[in-house]
Formats: sequence, structure tokens, C-alpha cells
Amino acid sequence: MDMLLQFVANGLVSGAFYALSALGLTLIFGLMRVVNFAHGELYMLGGVMGWLATTVLGLNFFAGLALTLAVMGACGWLVDRFLIERVRDQGEEPSILLTIGLSIFLTNTALLLVGTAPLTIEGPLPNKPVFLGPVVLTELRVFAVAACAVLILAAHLVIRHTRLGRAMRATFQDPMAARLAGINTARVYASTFALGTMLAASAGMLLGSIYSTHVSAGGLVSLKAFVVVILGGMGSFAGAIVGGLILGVAEALWGGYISTGTVDIIGFIIVILTLIFKPYGLFSTQVERA
Repeated sequence: MDMLLQFVANGLVSGAFYALSALGLTLIFGLMRVVNFAHGELYMLGGVMGWLATTVLGLNFFAGLALTLAVMGACGWLVDRFLIERVRDQGEEPSILLTIGLSIFLTNTALLLVGTAPLTIEGPLPNKPVFLGPVVLTELRVFAVAACAVLILAAHLVIRHTRLGRAMRATFQDPMAARLAGINTARVYASTFALGTMLAASAGMLLGSIYSTHVSAGGLVSLKAFVVVILGGMGSFAGAIVGGLILGVAEALWGGYISTGTVDIIGFIIVILTLIFKPYGLFSTQVERA
């Protein structure tokens, strides 16, 4: 039983990062209907930017995180205004090809700049053990999970209780009606892509402080984020959170009891089962199903 509790705790830690990263994809993929295959590379760039800010520039972790969010938010805004906007009304295929090309460009640019070696980000807390009954975590992991929760809550408040959030929801429900009401939908789309980029980048930096980050991590992160979005339901905020936690715990149990070498297969199993029994996701709405 103690081992089971430890596996579940480890899975919840991983699931918090999956949820934070998938929230960005939920905004971009589930609401904007942009199939963003460069989402994992934006996550990777968040880790690289965090390493540059804390190691090269010498900033502390919190200043580095603020700088990373500002830079990556600006990058997300520019990507939408100068790239995504050109294919927005042309169906899904152009956005797929565009974001695949963007992911290749970002990966190879990062390879040229920082190389292939793992990059370690200095965290704000030491890796001292924290005992929660039979479960053992570290101070840094507890902090990172708490930071994920704060960022998720902040994103929820922005979407639900700000003027920008209301404009975002109106635009996603009916873009034409939103434009007739005076909403600058181009700015709303750019702001949404920027917010999704910031969420992915923050997950990359936080996870890099626990383990390490490297430029080839984007593909696997994109895969896991799509698994979470499909499981939770496209456009569902709660679905991204619950889906991320489910995937994290499932991977931890699979790795603990079956095999760590095949742990990534659990994502494919979850997608297959979801498409068979709940094809619109656990938290799909009636509008989404329609």
C-alpha cells in the first residue's frame, strides 16, 4: 500500500505539469481550432529560456520565470499575427503543415544555439525530502506543483473574470457576432495564442528545475498534451486538468508495476479507449458534441 501511495503521488506531480501544458493546447487547439504541432517546442523553449535567464544572465528563479513568460508571451503573439493568421480560415490542413514546419524550425534553431546536452535550471528550493506519511517528495516538487496550481488558477480567472476573457469566449462561440459587437477578433486570437504559449513555457521551466530540459523534448510533450486534450474534451478547462492528472497517475502506475521502458504506451491506450467509449472526451459539452 505504501508503494501504491508513492506511485500515485509521483503521478500527481507529473500530472500537474501535463495539465498546465495541456491547458495551453486546450486554448489553441480546442477553442481556436488550430492544430498546433509546435506546442511541444514552445514548452521546450520555455525550459531553454529559463536556463538562459537563470544560468547565463544570473537571475534568480522567480525573475527568470517572469522574464520567460514575458518573452514567450511576446513570441506567441508574433507567431499568431504573422503566421497563424494567414491560414486561420483555410481549414485544418494548412495550420497542421504550418505548425509542423514551425516545430522543425524551432527545434533546429535551439540545437544550433544550445546544443544537445541536457540543461538544468536552478530551482528556488533545495531537493530536501518532505515526508507526508508513507509518501516521500521533495521541497522543490511540492513548490513546482503549487506553482502549477497558481498558474492554472490565474488562467481560469483571466478567462472567466476579465474583459479579455469575455472577449475570448464570445469570439470562440461566434466570431462573426463578436466582430459585429465591436470585438477585435484578431487581437483576441493573438492574445489567446500568447496565453497558451505562456502556459506551455511555464511548464517547461518548472519541470526543467526538477529534472532537466533538452531541445528534443518537444515531440513527446506534444503527444502527451494531445492525449490530455482528447481525454478531457476539446476546449474544456476542467478536462485538461483532470486529464493531465489521470495520465500522470496512469503512467506512474504502469512504470511502477509493469515497465518503465514502455510507459509512453499508456498514452496511446488512453486515446484508444477514449475514442471508443467517450469520443468527445470526459468533459465534452453539448455544443462540442454538436
